[in-house]
Amino acid sequence: MGSIIPAARVLIAAAHKSSGKTTVSMGLGRALSERGEAGRGLTVQPFKKGPDYIDPMWLGRAAGRACFNLDFNTQERDEIVEMVGARARGADIVLIEGNKGLHDGVDLEGSDSNAALAKLIGAPVVLVVDAEGITRGIAPLLMGYRVFDPGVNIAGVIINKIAGPRHEGKLVAAVERYCDIPVIGCLRRDDAIAVRERHLGLTTPAETGAAEARIARIAAAVRDGVDLDKFIAIARTAPPLAISTHPAASVAGARTADRVTIAVARDTAFGFYYPDDLEALEAAGADLVFFDTMADARLPDADALFIGGGFPETQLDALDRNSPLRADIKTAIEGGMPAYAECGGLMYLCRSISFGAARGEMVGVVPGDAVMCAVPQGRGQVKLAETAAARWPVVASDSGSGDAGGAGWRVNAHEFHFAAVRELDQTLEFAFNVIRGDGIDQRRDGVIVHNLLATFSHQRGTRRNPWPQRFVAFVRACKAARVGASSGKFSRRGSTPRRAAPKNALRAPVAPKGVQP
Repeated sequence: MGSIIPAARVLIAAAHKSSGKTTVSMGLGRALSERGEAGRGLTVQPFKKGPDYIDPMWLGRAAGRACFNLDFNTQERDEIVEMVGARARGADIVLIEGNKGLHDGVDLEGSDSNAALAKLIGAPVVLVVDAEGITRGIAPLLMGYRVFDPGVNIAGVIINKIAGPRHEGKLVAAVERYCDIPVIGCLRRDDAIAVRERHLGLTTPAETGAAEARIARIAAAVRDGVDLDKFIAIARTAPPLAISTHPAASVAGARTADRVTIAVARDTAFGFYYPDDLEALEAAGADLVFFDTMADARLPDADALFIGGGFPETQLDALDRNSPLRADIKTAIEGGMPAYAECGGLMYLCRSISFGAARGEMVGVVPGDAVMCAVPQGRGQVKLAETAAARWPVVASDSGSGDAGGAGWRVNAHEFHFAAVRELDQTLEFAFNVIRGDGIDQRRDGVIVHNLLATFSHQRGTRRNPWPQRFVAFVRACKAARVGASSGKFSRRGSTPRRAAPKNALRAPVAPKGVQP
C-alpha cells in the first residue's frame, strides 16, 4: 500500500553555516504564506534538517504551521520520506531548511548530508551564498558544488549579504558568465533583519521582543530581493513523492479511563520540544497541561512532569525567585511523581545554576550543581546504551526490530550543552552508558533520582526509539500503583492547570509576560 504526494518542495542549503539560511527561509515562509494566489496565501509546510529546536521555532512562527525535523541520526530513511509526505498533505509548498553546508555531515561519504536529503525526497536545491568578501570567486564555488555531486539538482541561487549595487553587479555577472544556475534573488547585508546568535545558537522567538515585526521585516526584504515566481516554479519541478503507508505503532492503554496527565514546562526558560514528540505523548494516552516555571507558584494537577531543554541560565533571577514552585516540584518528585528532564531541565532540577558571576538556587532534587562553561561540554550526535537501572517499561516497536527498551538497548540522540554538573553524588544510578558523546560525565547519562530520569541528551520519538510511549507507560504504571495504594493523584491545592493546547496547534514557546510577541 502507498500513495503519491504531489507536493512542490525546495531545500534551502548553503556552502557553510551562518550564511543566512534561516533568515532567508523565514522570509520565504512568511512571504509565500502571505502571497495571494486564487484569493488566498500559499500554505507553507516548513521542515528543518537535523536536530534543532530554535530554527524550527522561527520557521514555524514565520509560516504559521508547525515545523518538523528530518534527521538521519534518529530516523530511518523511509521514515523521513513518509514524514515529509504526511506533513505535506494540505500544503501548497514544502520548505526545508538544511543545516551547515550542502555537503556537510558526519559520514565521509555524505550519506547524512543535506545533499543526501535532497536526493532522498526529490527536492531541488536553492543555494544561499554568503557573498561577503567575494566577487568573481562565486563562480568557481558554484561550479564546484555543481560537479561535486551531479545527482543534486541545484536549481537556483540566492546571493546574501551583498554590500551594495556595484558588488551585486559583479556577483550576478560572474554567475551568468560562468555558471548554468539562475540567480533568483539578491539580498543586501542588513544587521537589522539578522536574528541574534549566542552560546547555543539563535535566540528564540519568545525571547526576542517584537518577533512578529522582525519576521515581517525579513519577509519584506525577501519580497523585494527574491523572485518568488521563479522560486515557486523551481519548487514545482519536484517529482511526486511516493510514500508507503507504514502501519502505525499500536498504542496500548489510550482509552479514556487509562489516560494520564503530564505537566509540561513551557516558557522562555524551557521551550525545546519536538512537536511530533508532544503529539506522540498525546497519542500514547497523555493529556498535556503547560505551566510557566517563572510565573506559576504551583504545578498543575498531574500524574507526571516533563521539563525539556532551554535556557534556564538566562532566567536565573526569575527561576530563583519562584521558590514556591521549586519547592512544589521537589516535593512531588521526592514523593514519587514520574518525571523526565532534558538538558536545561536537568540543570533546573540541580541544586543551583552558575552562569559567570551569577548564581541561582534551583529545585535541588538532583544532588549536583550546574555550571555554565566557556566551551561546549557536549556537542553533536550521541549513542547511548540502556543500563539495567533504567525503569521505563519495554514496549513494542514498529521498527521491525522487536521490542524497544531494556538493558543494552541502543538509543541515538543528540546533545549541545555548555553546562556541566559538578559535585554530583557518585552513588546515583544512571539509565545510560555513553557509547558516543559526553553525557553527564563522559561515561554515563540519564541520572535516576526516585522516579525521575534527567539527561543531557535529547531524545526523539521515532520508530527505533519510541520514548514517548515508554514514558507514558511508566507514568500509567506509577499511577496504577498509587491508585492501588489509595494515594490517588498528585494533587496540588491552589494550582490552576493551564489549558492543554489543541492537538494540532502550532507548538511554540509562550512569550514572556509583558513582552510583545
